Amino acid sequence: MRLILLSIIQSLLLCGGQVFLKFALLRMGPFRPSWSLLVDQLTNWWWLGCGLCYGVATALWMYIIKSFPFSMAYPMISLSYVFGMVAAMVFFHETIPPMRWLGVLLIMGGCFLVAR
Repeated sequence: MRLILLSIIQSLLLCGGQVFLKFALLRMGPFRPSWSLLVDQLTNWWWLGCGLCYGVATALWMYIIKSFPFSMAYPMISLSYVFGMVAAMVFFHETIPPMRWLGVLLIMGGCFLVAR
């Protein structure tokens, strides 16, 4: 049960990092390799959220793989795909076709079987 809870938190942080990354890139505008691009991005606060989420997720992941069998812990990362689909709907207003929802159900079923 503890592995499932920690994996959910870690997957939420990974998904949050991806959402922040998408927002940061949407604000970035056209890519032009220059110093002004770097300076412009220093005021794009979405990067900060992205980095914080990834940093905390990485620290939690290190704890998880130190404390639990790798063969159980690693498949649990796939929960981030489930949260990513929900985030795509909520934050980016994407339409998710039924076949993808079936895939999400299979991922959740796999995580359930791995955690048993």
